Amino acid sequence: MRFWKYHGIGNDFVLLDGTDGKLEIDASWCEMVCDRHFGVGADGVLYVLPGEGTDFTMRIINADGSEAEMCGNGIRCVAKYIRDSGLCDRDEFTIHTLAGDLRAETFRGDDGKVATVRINMGAPILDGRTVPVDHDGRFIDQPFEAEGVQFKANAVSMGNPHFITFTPMDDATVDMLGPVLERHPFFPRKTNVEFCRVEDGKIYIRVYERGAAWTLACGTGACATTTAAALNGLVPFGTPVDVHLPGGWLRITVDRDLKYVLMEGPAELVFEGTLEESI
Repeated sequence: MRFWKYHGIGNDFVLLDGTDGKLEIDASWCEMVCDRHFGVGADGVLYVLPGEGTDFTMRIINADGSEAEMCGNGIRCVAKYIRDSGLCDRDEFTIHTLAGDLRAETFRGDDGKVATVRINMGAPILDGRTVPVDHDGRFIDQPFEAEGVQFKANAVSMGNPHFITFTPMDDATVDMLGPVLERHPFFPRKTNVEFCRVEDGKIYIRVYERGAAWTLACGTGACATTTAAALNGLVPFGTPVDVHLPGGWLRITVDRDLKYVLMEGPAELVFEGTLEESI
């Protein structure tokens, strides 16, 4: 089976091309191929599939075999693959995901290959039961406690759930809370967790991803965090905000009326190869 290895600021993926309609999703195979000792090694597997009322479809299986509704870094990698491989001859096209239909815009570098991708990620979801969290209405800048630690937090969905805090914490507390919060009963479908600070108008994030543990980057997490930061008055609406994750930078713009969030950042091809299907 032919595959491509991509990463978006360190969030890495095995990508499979199923645009011929013959490729079936196999969660167990994905779990094996993501193993960093016995497989290729990745945070997840990206399936590029025929469109469903769109130009293309993306599905993503996490390293633990679970399926995510969306992946911001992953969709940039998918958009780069689509454009660079010639599957589409336009710089703008639509991609169907389990979180909705999204528009991708690609920008090429000096080598003619896609260097950066801008995605209209749609409107953030703030209703607690829809995020989902065990709370009626918005959960923004609200008190929360876990393992005896008290902090303020925010619940935002970008098609997948995020729990965001700007409360200062030491590294040991962050390391402990990440996996605890992912599986906390407050989150009926588990959650991604972002530990953040804002300095000089820039946002710095460490992220514990649902189904993938600590990762170098999370695109939807950057979008959700910037939305929460704007709602808390920490960054402006309608202006690109630089967001730093361990793997690099993204630029996020949150619409003042919360009708959309724009995410722009790089995507890179690492290598390609072939795999035995029985890995």
